[in-house]
Amino acid sequence: MEIIAEGLDFPEGPIAMPDGTVVLVELARGTLSRVGVDGSITVIADLGGGPNGAAIGPDGHVYVCNNGGFDDETDPSGQFASRMPRVYVGGSIQRVNLQTGASEELYRGCEGNQLRGPNDIVFDEHGGFWFTDLGKTWARHHDHGGVYYASADGRSIQEVIYPLTTPNGIGLSPDGSTLYVAETITGKLYQWNVTAPGQLDSGKGSRPRGKLIYALSGGLRFDSLAVDAAGYINVAVLEKGAIPGNAGGICEISPEGRGKMIETGDPMTTNICFGGEGYSMAYITCSHSGTLRSSPWSRPGFQLPFHADLL
Repeated sequence: MEIIAEGLDFPEGPIAMPDGTVVLVELARGTLSRVGVDGSITVIADLGGGPNGAAIGPDGHVYVCNNGGFDDETDPSGQFASRMPRVYVGGSIQRVNLQTGASEELYRGCEGNQLRGPNDIVFDEHGGFWFTDLGKTWARHHDHGGVYYASADGRSIQEVIYPLTTPNGIGLSPDGSTLYVAETITGKLYQWNVTAPGQLDSGKGSRPRGKLIYALSGGLRFDSLAVDAAGYINVAVLEKGAIPGNAGGICEISPEGRGKMIETGDPMTTNICFGGEGYSMAYITCSHSGTLRSSPWSRPGFQLPFHADLL
């Protein structure tokens, strides 16, 4: 893998742009930033808190899941967020104008409940977006996470799946019929059938029940993900502690549940997206080393909704 940018402050949420640049968040810096083709880094917007997942919306703006940051109560051990500003401001969904850098908050809660730690986001072809809320760990308790569906105009948000155990990466199959969610602590990847915008098949019950596709072994943990054109779910993998031979990477998982690990050497490999000619290049955020890396991929990605509008 080629390192195309260094010195990033816990990068996440990469978006490959048509001009060859990559827009991403710097979680510890609290910014939405742009990596130039020469590896230069410029700040687009100062968002505060802990910007996490990011995606292009129907208006060409970037929609950001902000986990609110961390403090001594929300990260009592300090192991994950020791490099972050120690201030928790609450979770939110933000919208950023790429041209001006102006940002605004769209959502801070749902049905009277505050968002705790929004993490990853994906738009569907209808212009709405799915996102995960990882929850939050406090000194003596944990706030559960869930999956939400919201409109891009800031007027409608609904809780679709609750509770889940630290839901993180989220994505849709190329035809939009399947929703994928990766849990961090459990290291499990689930799928649900999408029946309509913001609706999942609940079978005979009242709560949508996911189907387990894949589970990591050895105490490894999942982070964010991207689905490619062949329907493989490519999930970033975090090392848990000093596990010999496990240095983080990308787990390629087929729709049938077969997995293959591609190591990056970075124990905090956090996310992946596709871009370049034919979407044949993968861009991977490696947060321990503070790098953005690129590599030709064995299967091309597919054009996410509204990316064509950027051309």
